[in-house]
Amino acid sequence: MDISSVQRWQSLMSLLKRFGFLLLLLLPPPTLALSHSLLLSFNSRIMSFKGFQKSIARAPQQFKLKFNIGEHTKDAVYSDAERRFDELEKETKKLHDESKKYFSAINGMLSHQIEFSKAVAEIYKPISGRASDPTSYQFEGNAEGIQACEEYEVIVRELQDALAPELEMIDSRIISPADQLLEVIKVIRKVAVKRDHKKLDFDRRNATLKKLEEKKDKSLKDEKALYKAENDVEQSTQEFNYYNDLLKDELPKLFALEAEFIRPLFQSFYYMQLNVFYTLHERMQGMNISYFNLELDVEEAFEQKRGNIQEQAEALTIVHYKTQGVRRSGSKLNPLGKGADSKGSIGRGRSSSTATDDNPPPPYSSAGMPSPTGSFSSAAKGKPAPPLPRAKPSHLSKSVETVTALYDYEAQAHGDLGFSAGDVIEIIQRTENTNEWWSGRIAGREGQFPANYVQLN
Repeated sequence: MDISSVQRWQSLMSLLKRFGFLLLLLLPPPTLALSHSLLLSFNSRIMSFKGFQKSIARAPQQFKLKFNIGEHTKDAVYSDAERRFDELEKETKKLHDESKKYFSAINGMLSHQIEFSKAVAEIYKPISGRASDPTSYQFEGNAEGIQACEEYEVIVRELQDALAPELEMIDSRIISPADQLLEVIKVIRKVAVKRDHKKLDFDRRNATLKKLEEKKDKSLKDEKALYKAENDVEQSTQEFNYYNDLLKDELPKLFALEAEFIRPLFQSFYYMQLNVFYTLHERMQGMNISYFNLELDVEEAFEQKRGNIQEQAEALTIVHYKTQGVRRSGSKLNPLGKGADSKGSIGRGRSSSTATDDNPPPPYSSAGMPSPTGSFSSAAKGKPAPPLPRAKPSHLSKSVETVTALYDYEAQAHGDLGFSAGDVIEIIQRTENTNEWWSGRIAGREGQFPANYVQLN
């Protein structure tokens, strides 16, 4: 954009500023609001364009200031005030942010404790899968543990209600005043930026004036430029001194008010925290839940509660067997329940970690599988099992071999056959080992399933 274009643009803007109101009067009423908004938007773009022009003009002087080239105006009094102002802004923002974090942390801690008690109560409840007859389950959960979780949840909710006024005071007496002080600091920061811009203009125009004054042979054009430079320097001096003196006069007053403002905030925050911790201590100290023995050591109480549950789990025959068949990997099988995870848990296609090749455990028989109610029938002893009859040719066989599902099984991979406890499954292919996977059919669906989930009919 050349100089003539800039001049024409500035002339057009001047006309719009002078006669824009008359143009609005000539417009019809329906378009008046729209035209007014358009003029406001246009005016903001004009201001932004002017700011862009000033930024370009100040760029060389900013470069010189950054690398300390040439002469620059320095004011030691203002520099000290600016440093203290930066510290005030930093500390106020830190107080605001940390108070807000503390407010959120206390609320989050109490909410977490409530959700934690709910989660533990779910663990204490009996694990029950899908069954054709839900009434057949026997309640084997930890009733005392569930009651303790419910009592703890009630205590935390009461604590949450008791701390609500203290937390509200933190928000109203600490966070909100600090936020208001930050708004005041933001306004002062804009004035400080304006002062820095005026200083750049003063240094830039003063450097231009010195160059013209040092020139020996001045032409008529140089004289005009010198006259204009003197006027610019005088105007820049007035503008810079106005903002510089304003900040040097007002910032010390702000610093004096800072002590009166910040000190009560810190004192209030201290006593509010003291009340919060005192309330937490009193409620937790007075917690009387018979399920917990707070006098015992943590590890000692844990061992006492656990008892010999680990030995009982390791004594189960179902966790000590060796899989002999080959099964694809990709899904896991656990006859004890879908979510069970114990030392004796097993995976599909691999044997238990406790089984060895030298001492293989005895294979399962149909009599040794658990019944739907969870009890084990005693295995036959004394006489060896009779040999299985020789299979008949398929064209002579009329009866179909079937099994009855003892547990629910949900298909976990492509090709699996899912079923519910009590379903009758038609056997397509099976082995003599009940710890392997058999093929079957039910309701028109075919697939593989774990043999130790069913019982031969």
